[in-house]
Amino acid sequence: MKDQRSFTFAIKSLPLDCSRSMKWREKWEVETLNTWEPPEVIKKYYPSGLAGFDKEGAPDVMVVIPFAGLDMWGMLHSLNKADFIRMTIKMIETYQEIAWEQSKKCGQAAGTVSAIIDMENFNLRQYAWRPAGEVVLSLIQMYEANYPEILKTCYIINAPKIFAIAFSVVKNFLNEYTLNKIKIFKNDPRKYQPLLLQIIDDNQLPKHYGGTMTDPDGDPTCPSKIHPGGKVPKSFYLKNADDKGSSLTTDSFCTIVVKKGEKLKLPYIVAQEGSFLKWEFKTEGHDIKFGVLCKNADEKDMVVIPIHRVTSHTVDEMGVITCPEPATCELYNPKELDVKYKILGIYWNLNNMVVFDNSYSYLRNKKLHYSIQVTPPIKMSMLSDEEVVVKDI
Repeated sequence: MKDQRSFTFAIKSLPLDCSRSMKWREKWEVETLNTWEPPEVIKKYYPSGLAGFDKEGAPDVMVVIPFAGLDMWGMLHSLNKADFIRMTIKMIETYQEIAWEQSKKCGQAAGTVSAIIDMENFNLRQYAWRPAGEVVLSLIQMYEANYPEILKTCYIINAPKIFAIAFSVVKNFLNEYTLNKIKIFKNDPRKYQPLLLQIIDDNQLPKHYGGTMTDPDGDPTCPSKIHPGGKVPKSFYLKNADDKGSSLTTDSFCTIVVKKGEKLKLPYIVAQEGSFLKWEFKTEGHDIKFGVLCKNADEKDMVVIPIHRVTSHTVDEMGVITCPEPATCELYNPKELDVKYKILGIYWNLNNMVVFDNSYSYLRNKKLHYSIQVTPPIKMSMLSDEEVVVKDI
């Protein structure tokens, strides 16, 4: 039976609560999702598609997900979180149904799904926005609780170095059983394409990934079969989308008033070169100009992010930078700014001081909400020429 296959999980170290999963299926009305009509925006911009079937032992379903094409910011401003989760469940159920049909033809060994997740142009920034991060983690937990057996192998390809930061968080929500099925490759087609062609015939794999399959018009990414996603136009945004623009809450962000003419200095430790500095902040009432400089051991300034105006009073400002060498790193607003702007600074040096500078404003106190984190550098072994052992990330 369909449900029995979902709930059969023989690994003793990973017990599955069948009763809880049944209740979950009832809550989301999983058995009737095939009749649910998704909102137009998610039909157009949800990246995923069935490439074909692999050739390892049994013809298992091979799914391709161009993950970088997922505009989480646009999606969550155009529909509610429940619809996004519902669409993901619908896709999993669809692929699972195809896998079951394969098992009827080729035996039980064919009833699983393999996935190629393309991380080319992956941007960590949108997942620093809490609503997006929460949805992703919710989906991971949902998979672990209800679909642990469906996955045969997951090939994550074109992974940039910054991906290791995201995966270091995600892997904490995955069981060892799942982690052992994941293989990660950096952005080098010469390494991963031969492997993919060992497990799937070239006519079942888009030319973009090393196969021979193309769309009728010759497009090597096969968008007619594998939807690429893309940036969601603002015309899809809900009227109350502005209410979703802030991810700031008192439980994880600090809130403070930087008084007119004063500075706020906060200590942070950056012990290793190559560390990542992640920030997210929002101001109330006024925008700012924002930039990043690094000062090296010779006291020479290096521009990391050119000074530019950011509308942090309308939407959270967030980002991640890497310190390329032992340096003093400064996030700031230039002195010549009008008094309506706050001056911000982060100094990366022996004092390890983060500075929010409002000394050039003589008229207004500035209310600031901020979260700043330092992440240690990525080990090169995390993204080697060959596949990565994910449990070491």
